Formats: sequence, structure tokens, C-alpha cells
Amino acid sequence: MPKYLLVMRGTDESNAAMVADIDAMMATSRQFIDDLFKAGVYVAAEGLDDPAKGVVVDFSGETPVVTDGPYGETKELFGGFFLIDVASKEEAVEWAKRVPAARGAKVEVRRVPGSDETPL
Repeated sequence: MPKYLLVMRGTDESNAAMVADIDAMMATSRQFIDDLFKAGVYVAAEGLDDPAKGVVVDFSGETPVVTDGPYGETKELFGGFFLIDVASKEEAVEWAKRVPAARGAKVEVRRVPGSDETPL
């Protein structure tokens, strides 16, 4: 079965809403992961640290430029992911609809090509 990455994308506002009731969000997230596991589609899931603690390496010029967070644009922050192993994009979308997320957040669904599809 193909794998799909459900990429969590939030804004400053939706991330603040999630943090406002972090205990409830964590409980909901644990339940979602348990549901994925029970369905036999769970591969991995991780959340990411505060974007202010990260850096961006920009390859626009001749040499890479490193910029500390927080970033200038925070309209859509990559906050974490769920990696699932399902039969189709449609099934991945159905799981994405169930991701615990705050109002204003988005979940991007991306297929992960198998090793037989990636050039060596």
C-alpha cells in the first residue's frame, strides 16, 4: 500500500488556540493516533517545536544563508505530521478529515513514493 504524509499546517492564531488547551489537544491527538494504530495504518507521527527555535537555510544566493526563527512569514507553519499506510489517496483524505486541528489549520495530504519509484 502507498504511504501518505498528512502535513499539519497552522497559523499563529490556530497554533495559539491549540496551545491554549494543550491537555485537551494532546488527549485528542493520542486518541487519533490510537485510531490509526487500531486501523492498521499508523506508521509514524511527530509534532514540531516552536518555530522561533528553528532556522531557515536559504539557497537563493551563491552561498547558503541561515536565518534564525521566528520567520517573517507565519501564515502557514509546518507543525507536525502523521505518516499513514493506506490503499488510496481517498482513504488518506478521509483520515486527514479526522486529524485533531484548531480552527484555521490545514492538513496537506502528500503521497510518499515507494523506493521502486525513486531514481537511484
